[in-house]
Amino acid sequence: METGVDLEAEVGPIPATVPGSVQHALQQAGLLPDWNLGLNHRLCDWVENRHWLFECKLPVVPAHSGAKDRCTLELKGLDHAGHLLLNGKVIADFDSAFRPYRLDISEAMAGGQPARLGILFTQPPRSLGQIGRTSEITDQKPRYYFGWDWIPRLVQIGIFDSVTLYQWRGARLETVSAQTGFSVADSRGAVRVLADLEAAGDLTGFELAYELLDGSSSVASDKCPAALKTVAELIAGTLEPWWPNGLGPQKRYSLCVRLIAPDGSIRDERELTVGFRKIEWRPCDGAPAGATPWICVVNDVPLFLQGVNWTPLLPNFADAAAADYERLARDYRRMGCNTLRVWGGAARERDLFYDLCDQLGLLVWQEFPLSSSGVDNIPPRGEPALVGFPEAARWTVTSLRHHPCLLLWCGGNELTDAGGIPCSADREPLLAAFGKIAETEDPQRRFIPTSPSGPKFWADRKEYGNGCHWDTHGPWKLDPKGLSDWQEYWDGDDSLFRSEVGSPGASSTALIEKYSGGEPTYPCSNEVALWRRTNWWTEWKEACQELGREPGTLEEYVQWSRKRQARALEVAARSCKSRFPRCGGFLVWMGHDCFPCTANTAIIEFDGAWKPAATALQAVFLPAPATVAIS
Repeated sequence: METGVDLEAEVGPIPATVPGSVQHALQQAGLLPDWNLGLNHRLCDWVENRHWLFECKLPVVPAHSGAKDRCTLELKGLDHAGHLLLNGKVIADFDSAFRPYRLDISEAMAGGQPARLGILFTQPPRSLGQIGRTSEITDQKPRYYFGWDWIPRLVQIGIFDSVTLYQWRGARLETVSAQTGFSVADSRGAVRVLADLEAAGDLTGFELAYELLDGSSSVASDKCPAALKTVAELIAGTLEPWWPNGLGPQKRYSLCVRLIAPDGSIRDERELTVGFRKIEWRPCDGAPAGATPWICVVNDVPLFLQGVNWTPLLPNFADAAAADYERLARDYRRMGCNTLRVWGGAARERDLFYDLCDQLGLLVWQEFPLSSSGVDNIPPRGEPALVGFPEAARWTVTSLRHHPCLLLWCGGNELTDAGGIPCSADREPLLAAFGKIAETEDPQRRFIPTSPSGPKFWADRKEYGNGCHWDTHGPWKLDPKGLSDWQEYWDGDDSLFRSEVGSPGASSTALIEKYSGGEPTYPCSNEVALWRRTNWWTEWKEACQELGREPGTLEEYVQWSRKRQARALEVAARSCKSRFPRCGGFLVWMGHDCFPCTANTAIIEFDGAWKPAATALQAVFLPAPATVAIS
């Protein structure tokens, strides 16, 4: 305007990967330090205070004759808000990390000319972190990396899933999903195929062909006329069931769906992996009247649910490698876990996570992206939340419902009223909307409004025997009285289910020193900045009290802390499992670290090493989960 010179970006251009975070690209370019070292995370905050633009040239689409050539751009995993540009012009806005975006860009791609795609991320909100008001949450962005008790503030910006350009003529399969049913008595299965089509004209003569395959062998097949929304049924003969880890093999089948044009050619094709199992819920033995059922029955076998709470692999989870997902999932299977709870303070996981859980027999308790905030924990009630969050929940349900690993849907983590009582769908419009979506889109699976659920948030020993402890959370620390008091607490427990129980344990001495960045590592107290990053879990005072003196070295404190965590979790898990079927399950908070914490409730360290607590739990969870016979 004044000089005739365009403004240049302060940073860039630099290479980036997709999926990938802005932070990773900057670090690879030497513009950010390793945030895992010492207090370097403080040097990364400036990234939040910029807009960031991802750009690329789109492939040149060969021009064809006729007006029915179409191009659709699909973007999954945009974290989280900004603008989409083609050739420098804004064509759409986006504002959610919890759902995909699809755009018709046929006009811009017409004629086979190159086009330039831009994804402009605007600045994230100032704070969605652990302490605040859930009732005021409207931004659809994962919250944990704004600062939680197990990670300092490291706010991801970027693309954590695929960006795909589709070229098509006449019609294409936009989405394909499936629901399965299974009869244990005769081993027969049913598949309901649900397909949404995108069409450039009349669908007359188009057909949808669908086939269930066992390897290369066809089990059942059929076809029907194609419509913009197509629903079809397929009944299969004798099938092998899918079992959770420890009960049997994870038999899976392929569902192939093809869109057939009037000339008999295949215009589009999708393949889903499905499994057949029956899940019911029954009351715990001795449960009070009206209590929700917490005995999970899989293929007519009641099963004790045992496992961990699953959190993202990294703060910038866009950069998590497939090999890391597989390593962790296999670790949990080897530990004897059969259940993973995908916690509501993050986001729907990548497809590869659910594929791994199908493969390894790990049931998934899937929460929608809402979590407590401390000051208030009430779900938001305003119009932005009541529109955006249900829209995201619908996509989560429809995109995942074909997975045999999916156990249940949950409205969110630790949502409570002002008195600390877990919220219900009849009092909270957003939870009611979630419940309606689950009932409509996936009626065979259970929905619970929040976890914990029932009359009480946590189990108070003063109220043992009163029938008010259903699904409960906590404790996450031993009482100052120590392990003997902890044992007494669990000996009297009457909870029907324990979906969060934890105890802090230090990471190994080697890991703490490796990632110290030169910062002091001793004493192991909140007086030291390195320990104060996740200060809830520093137990220096407890160590001094129990030892009668200060631990003399970092190594002595680490050994004391790890032994204490292992014993605490072993006692709690063994107590709950021994009460089956009066208690339906036990889930540890939490599974793995996403940051090199000095101490935390995780049982697998940042580098993948097992803490002694993981080995102690393995001894409880193996050789097999508890089951009971049905009369």
